[in-house]
Amino acid sequence: MPHNIKKILIKKNVLERKIRSLADRISRDYRKKNLVLVCVLKGAVVFLSELIKNLSIQFTLDFIQVGSYGKKKIPGKITLKKDIEENVKNKHVLIIEDIIDTGRTLAYIFKLIKKKRPKSIRICSLLDKPSRHEVKVTADYLGFNVPNRFIVGYGIDYNEKFRNLPYIAAVD
Repeated sequence: MPHNIKKILIKKNVLERKIRSLADRISRDYRKKNLVLVCVLKGAVVFLSELIKNLSIQFTLDFIQVGSYGKKKIPGKITLKKDIEENVKNKHVLIIEDIIDTGRTLAYIFKLIKKKRPKSIRICSLLDKPSRHEVKVTADYLGFNVPNRFIVGYGIDYNEKFRNLPYIAAVD
């Protein structure tokens, strides 16, 4: 275990079991529907990868990336780095997120996609930190609630490190 890791919060086998369960629910809910998965880069890529391996339905895949800092480094300002390319008008959109923290980023993405007039928009997040929410955002499909600690692993990073950990852990 890397020296910065203080505690493993969710083990690999528990993550995999939960992701299979989420995929089963999504597959049931979106059977025979025109589904577009929109993955929030970069953190949700590992979660997305495991999720789609377990889906039993057809879907289209796209990516979106936002940043918390603009060119002037204004804290809290959310900027769009990469928009989706797929035309989502009259399609069902499922946003795939790694972790809901303050909720501001996800609220921004939700509002941005809503302007594109999809038939529906829902959220699937691996993790949620409800104690940190500043904006009301609710995941329709949620893996786990986690404590207000700095989380890494399974795609979630600390200074671009620890994304490759096969579990969710708390760091210093």
